[in-house]
Amino acid sequence: MAEIKQILVPDIGNYKDVSIIEVMVKAGDTVNAEDNLLTLETDKAAMEVPSPFAGVIKEMKVKVGDKVSQGSVILTLECGDASEIPPSPPFAKGGAVAAPAILPLTPAIQAPAPATPATPPFDKGGLGGISAPANKAHASPAIRRFARELGVDVSLVKGSGEKGRVTKDDVQNFVKAAIAQPRGGIGGGLQVLEMPVFDFAKFGAIETKPLSRIKKISGANLHRNWVTIPHVTQFDEADISEMEAFRKQLNEEYAKQSIKITPLAFLLKAAVAALQKYPEFNASLDAGGENL
Repeated sequence: MAEIKQILVPDIGNYKDVSIIEVMVKAGDTVNAEDNLLTLETDKAAMEVPSPFAGVIKEMKVKVGDKVSQGSVILTLECGDASEIPPSPPFAKGGAVAAPAILPLTPAIQAPAPATPATPPFDKGGLGGISAPANKAHASPAIRRFARELGVDVSLVKGSGEKGRVTKDDVQNFVKAAIAQPRGGIGGGLQVLEMPVFDFAKFGAIETKPLSRIKKISGANLHRNWVTIPHVTQFDEADISEMEAFRKQLNEEYAKQSIKITPLAFLLKAAVAALQKYPEFNASLDAGGENL
């Protein structure tokens, strides 16, 4: 005998009000157990939510752009006889997703992108004299979050979607154009050689795996920081016996107020004193790379 079941958002960790960026099914569709129903996007990753049962979708309760949390109703499913229902996926026990799939970014563009006006380079700390358009960009919350993760001002991205809406491809193309464009300012005189192309197959059998979405997002920012921020490692030794005794004394005094002081507080105070004494370490180069 058919049974109507509610399909809920499983345990997705401590996230609440997570955006739905893709719905893969509709009312009337027949799904199998473990078929993906929709895609959720948190601040850190995107994950697909599979169906724990097989059946026919009677009613959709969510749509793209909705925000959901653990326990939110996704849809109602008409399941067949219990003997015909395939076993539930691992996450059904306890309601936790065993290993949510991290979605890669859109595959690399293989064909040349359509001719569009040159996009200005992006910069988290300022766009070097490029002023943002006065009109507000048309972009969904998920696309705005995606742009923020890449350090892109979404108002500078030209939308190619319906009625000029900014899509994920638009943001990615904007970043690619910014990375490809030679930039002046900091390190302007430094010519960084391009990565040479190696034929790794000549060393033996190889395997190619796509980068995860998070690695693709962080890669450009990590590379930029590596070539623009001085990296210094300093090792020293200090006797902190008196500091530790003082810290423990303070913790005893503040115990009734539930205040606990860690060594980090003293390290921060020491850092402040050091930066005040050596202000050149508390400075940055300007956009032109000629003034501190």
